[in-house]
Amino acid sequence: MRKPSDALLLDRVATPIGELLLVADAPGTLLMLEFADKPERWRPSFASCFGDLVGTRDPSGLSSALARYFDGDLDALDGIETDAAGTAFQHSVWTALRKIPAGTTTTYGSLAKALGKPAATRAVGLANGANPIAIVVPCHRVIGSKGSLTGYGGGLERKSWLLDHERKHS
Repeated sequence: MRKPSDALLLDRVATPIGELLLVADAPGTLLMLEFADKPERWRPSFASCFGDLVGTRDPSGLSSALARYFDGDLDALDGIETDAAGTAFQHSVWTALRKIPAGTTTTYGSLAKALGKPAATRAVGLANGANPIAIVVPCHRVIGSKGSLTGYGGGLERKSWLLDHERKHS
């Protein structure tokens, strides 16, 4: 369990779809991964969850794992441990997201059914949208019921790019 006094590490990671802000603890657990140009998503977390951050390069190899993913090694993110602040339901959704294979997609309704809560499609969508760990917790793999690209905190162009990238390298 992380103590408020524990040092948290911040790295800025350049990617083909924009700079990512990566926050991890010293042992290497990923706490946040957000697009730098979307401060409305990450700024509230900085103030309420993270406190003092120490800038560093490639904490525990996490930035290197992201680079390998963007180079086509889709399995590079599989072993990353995550710990994001959220409710029990959000954590159940985020855990389910990590089980969606790279190069494939699912719908919000299918994800709700897989969680044993078929009427919770909207709640699944909200939890998906609240995901503070982009790409590693692959919320971009969830699409609308008719196959449309819907809602992505990083923007639909990035969601499309990520899905194309994963299909190309699967």
